[in-house]
Amino acid sequence: MNTAPAQLLETLTGLDTTLGETVHDALASDSVRALSDAELLDLTRVAESIGRRVDALRITTAAEVDHRSRTELGEERLSARSGCSSAADLICRVTRVAGATARARIRQGRAVAVRTTLTGEALPALFPTVREAVIDGGIGIDTVTAITAVLNPIADRVDPAQWQAAEYELTAAATGNGPDGAPACTADETRIQAKVWELVLDPDGKLPDDERAARRRGIFLGREYENIVPIRGGLLPEVAAQLVKLADAHLNPRVQDRTTPETGTGVSFHETDTGPSGTPEIPADTRTQAQKLHDVFATILGVAARSTETPTLGGMPPTVLITIPADELQRENGVGFIEGTDCAVPAFVARQAACCGGTQNMITGEKGRIIQLGSPNRTFTAAQRRAIIARDGTCAIPGCHMPATWCEIHHVTPHSEGGPTHTDNGVPLCWWHHRTIETSGWQIRMVNGLPQIRAPHNLDPTGTWRPARGSLHHARNTLRRHLTASTPRAAHTDQVRRT
Repeated sequence: MNTAPAQLLETLTGLDTTLGETVHDALASDSVRALSDAELLDLTRVAESIGRRVDALRITTAAEVDHRSRTELGEERLSARSGCSSAADLICRVTRVAGATARARIRQGRAVAVRTTLTGEALPALFPTVREAVIDGGIGIDTVTAITAVLNPIADRVDPAQWQAAEYELTAAATGNGPDGAPACTADETRIQAKVWELVLDPDGKLPDDERAARRRGIFLGREYENIVPIRGGLLPEVAAQLVKLADAHLNPRVQDRTTPETGTGVSFHETDTGPSGTPEIPADTRTQAQKLHDVFATILGVAARSTETPTLGGMPPTVLITIPADELQRENGVGFIEGTDCAVPAFVARQAACCGGTQNMITGEKGRIIQLGSPNRTFTAAQRRAIIARDGTCAIPGCHMPATWCEIHHVTPHSEGGPTHTDNGVPLCWWHHRTIETSGWQIRMVNGLPQIRAPHNLDPTGTWRPARGSLHHARNTLRRHLTASTPRAAHTDQVRRT
């Protein structure tokens, strides 16, 4: 149905009212929860289809607002007459969206809007095939961005016919109208295909991009504020990929699951300790993904500081020095300072840092005299670390699967209280659990040279001490119990079969 310009606003206003009432009634009555699985998926598709058509209107109107706010109109531009600094500012005021959203809509609208010459003559859109798909509701703004953001920068340096072929093929794949009959691609799949087209059409263009990226790479540390040092910058793709792989490796919850191939039982060593309810007691990790990535990064720095391959600094390994007065060290609210900065850290951080090879404490007297300097005797030797790693396998805290090789070794009985630097007094803790062991509520004790853990009261009101799940000795004994328990059943089954 062709809607005349005079009727457009009235028609769409009516649709907005009708749709608003329908959606309000459906959500207020919680009708969505009553749908079957098939109905839910159908509704999801319909909602997305409506959203794509709304998106088409959004980017079209954004492009028109941008066109009427172009700088050559001077004070007559729409944004200026509306008291706004730019088209994006005006869109933000009218729609209450974020500035980034308004600017993105303008970019997308410019790509698919019909253009006008200085004399008023109409020109085709920059991406005519994409425009048709947008108007028909076949693709949304994510797919528009996936195609236009890749092809637009290379339009002036590739063969126009090939460029148009790329636009057509990408749009056909995104809408599911390709000659091969393949189902429609997602926006992410379309972006990957667009990158392939870019490499084929402009094989020499990637080198300058890489050179520009290399010049822009960098990491910048800001000034400490509220005990946080901001970090910003950009990583080259291969560096970011390496960081992601390391994070995935050490955040994967099954990285340390072990089963026994000899028996084929498939019993996980991490699933054998159960509580009163009979369910595995592995507490959920409450850290956000960003916090986990931070802690992996901290772990990487700690491993690098302990590595023999790390260059020395002034003839010594790169060691962070924390200075703290003696009377502050054992106080709950005591404070120390990191060498070379004005950053203060709680006393419990200084106490736990004493176990790590990359950090050293300097304890001062009342007038500033150095009365004790952390020595290597407080740090577990390489041989001791290897033994503890072999014994425990992972971070001692249940639910944390950080491999022991990446963990710090913690004195169960603190060194300041006479605890020896001995394998019977050391357990592996990841950076975060080591840092918070005094404040998190987790408790550790050693029984016959093996660690036992007691969870905080809110996680385990029974206060039961349990063997560390990463202990290979505990895992071996658990499997033996499983095998022993299953042997009578297996023998009985075999006897029945023979009978």
